[in-house]
Amino acid sequence: MEHGHVVDGLTAPVEVVYDRWGVPHVRAHDADDAFVAQGFTAARDRLFQLDLWRRRGLGLLSEVLGERYLERDRAARLFLYRGDMDTEWAAYGAGVRRTAELFTSGINAYVALTEREPALLGPEFAELGFTPARWAPEDLARIRSHGLHANVEKELARALTLRDFGPGVEDLRAVREPEGPLRVPEGLDLDVLHPEVLDVYRLACAPLDLSGAAPCTTPPEPDGSNNWVIGAERTATGRPILANDPHRVVGAPALRYVTHLSCPEFDVIGAGEPALPGVSIGHNGHVAFGLTIFPIDQEDLYVYQLHPDDPGRYRHRDGWRELETVTERVPVRGGPDREVRLDFTVHGPLVRSDPERNAAFAVRAAWLGPGMAPYLGSVQYMRARDSQEFRDALRVWGAPGENQVYADAEGFGWIAAGRVPVRPNWDGSLPVPGDGSHEWAGFHGRMPSAHRPGQGWFASANEHNTQRAPGWEPFTVTRDWAAPLRYERIAEELSARSDWTVEDACRLQGDHRSPVARAALSVLDALPDGFPGTAPALELLRAGGWDGTMAVDLPQPTLFEHWFAHRLRPALLRARLPELVSSDRVDAAVAALTPDPDRAADPRVPLRLLAEAVLSEQGRALVARSLGAAHRDLCERLGPPGPAWHWGEHHFARLDHPLAALPDPPPWARGRRIARPGSADTVDLTAADASGRQYHGASFRIVVDVGAWDESVAVNAPGQSGDPRSPHHDDLTEPWARGRHFPLLYSRAAVDRHRASTLHLLPPAW
Repeated sequence: MEHGHVVDGLTAPVEVVYDRWGVPHVRAHDADDAFVAQGFTAARDRLFQLDLWRRRGLGLLSEVLGERYLERDRAARLFLYRGDMDTEWAAYGAGVRRTAELFTSGINAYVALTEREPALLGPEFAELGFTPARWAPEDLARIRSHGLHANVEKELARALTLRDFGPGVEDLRAVREPEGPLRVPEGLDLDVLHPEVLDVYRLACAPLDLSGAAPCTTPPEPDGSNNWVIGAERTATGRPILANDPHRVVGAPALRYVTHLSCPEFDVIGAGEPALPGVSIGHNGHVAFGLTIFPIDQEDLYVYQLHPDDPGRYRHRDGWRELETVTERVPVRGGPDREVRLDFTVHGPLVRSDPERNAAFAVRAAWLGPGMAPYLGSVQYMRARDSQEFRDALRVWGAPGENQVYADAEGFGWIAAGRVPVRPNWDGSLPVPGDGSHEWAGFHGRMPSAHRPGQGWFASANEHNTQRAPGWEPFTVTRDWAAPLRYERIAEELSARSDWTVEDACRLQGDHRSPVARAALSVLDALPDGFPGTAPALELLRAGGWDGTMAVDLPQPTLFEHWFAHRLRPALLRARLPELVSSDRVDAAVAALTPDPDRAADPRVPLRLLAEAVLSEQGRALVARSLGAAHRDLCERLGPPGPAWHWGEHHFARLDHPLAALPDPPPWARGRRIARPGSADTVDLTAADASGRQYHGASFRIVVDVGAWDESVAVNAPGQSGDPRSPHHDDLTEPWARGRHFPLLYSRAAVDRHRASTLHLLPPAW
């Protein structure tokens, strides 16, 4: 099947070969035309997703969705880049501005085509009653709120717990690395803080909700990921292998878009976000590269004293400073434009003013500075001809912080990339006064890295890993790292053998053995027999030599997860808290330490408390009672152990389109329910909400065979296309759910053997 279109911006014909899995292989005569074609093909597959991304980021949702999105539009506008655009473009290095112009011209060419041929528009536009808008190149750089950010939410949560319950309770809430006492910054008044302080920030960064409910102010879920690279000496083929499975919110369309850009300047294949040019995860026939979040603390919450007679002024240094105020007009569907007021302090967007407490709050974010648009820097490193050029290209990387692993014919390694603020007199763990006493002093220089580590492999999973950088001079990156459990499981496997294959790496990406369950099971072995009511639970958990594998057809995961999260954790906290707070404060402290049921909790604290509990008879009795109670809960709800207990009945994915949230959604918007193995702690991370539905995990996976490029594989769920009419809308959901991959074909011969259709893009007047 062949199609053709005239595309403004092209200088010569471009051939786009679509393979059987919906991947576009762009063949252009130069880099300029490759980027125009990338914008066109991304819009062809993902136009509704792109249009929402732009409107959400620029604060233009009200224009098409109505007045109820006005507050969200205002919040988004607070977190746009507002600096000089020449400085912004220069920060990424030569050519990025031109790339943005070309890419957006390709998007606009497809938008123009839909104006001539409205049938090309996906059904989402008709359902909501609007048409897509054109893009400016600056949109790619100005939009920042879709990135992955840290750690202002943690600062506030830590400060509130510290104020309300003290440092002992805060130690039970979250693990800090490196360890050490918390020091409240001099001049900070904790009493003026409250949970709603960050509601505007949350509104700016939260996923879009089309349900019509009240604006969402749920804190953004910290995202994870896994990647690893295996040196040639530890593989069966003598070629390096690179694997990456970034963890993000799962849904439809897929967050990632797989593409192949081939021209004389570069020949790169892999995935990026569809609204951005280039490829951020993949290979270019010379270097393979993959990323996970390196959780740099790039945010601070500043707390100001307001002038007692003028809430438009705040104390800074030796006087009172005026808020900088910007008034903007927001178009609103079905009504007149509305004015919104945006206030800024010397540090950043004002997110709340509280005259009653004589206080105001702003977020300072490194990612609002020049050169910090998330992932835009990938258009530089994807051109690298060897690992040294790759490392050099990352010197200008801004945001988000990333663990970049890489491999080429000469070596492999890791480099942490991103800008870490220098905080001369504090470590970023808590909010700080905005009076000028706590100011950044630029950014740190050399970041941690490791080239050709002696163990023959390197892996990252968002854990505290700076100690694995030889010769690196330490500075505080953050104290909020992910639990090392996924990393430890990956390291256990990578260290165990020296004959790794692509297939083995795929299996490790789909590993469902829970480190938390393994650790808890080893502790449960200390429980003596005879505790009333625990025998059935222990018998089930030990049945078949269960090793903590969270398989869909087993009952043990259901019992374990219910016990660990809902019975054991609160019981352990209630046993420990009387040492730390008065008896009348225990219930409040338990509530403060109990995570949102729709969010995964760090298991390190309950695992530590569990290990301590079984050292005493009283503690063992507590653990036994909680286990017996969990078993009884499930018996009452599900009946005796049987198929109704199987993990897949309670842990599932449904990759819904955003329109599934409408009061009367179209039939195609709701995804299929699919049983999912794993948990929030397994390598194949499948974090679920209170209903058991997976909301977070790896919808995209890639394994690269370095040097034998056609042997590389990937998967991208639910499919490459966002158009529900396309055969590639949902064709990858089943393989994704079963841990399978498709061939990520690279050579022209291999691609042509699997050619499904061809798109010819022609310049005007050709």
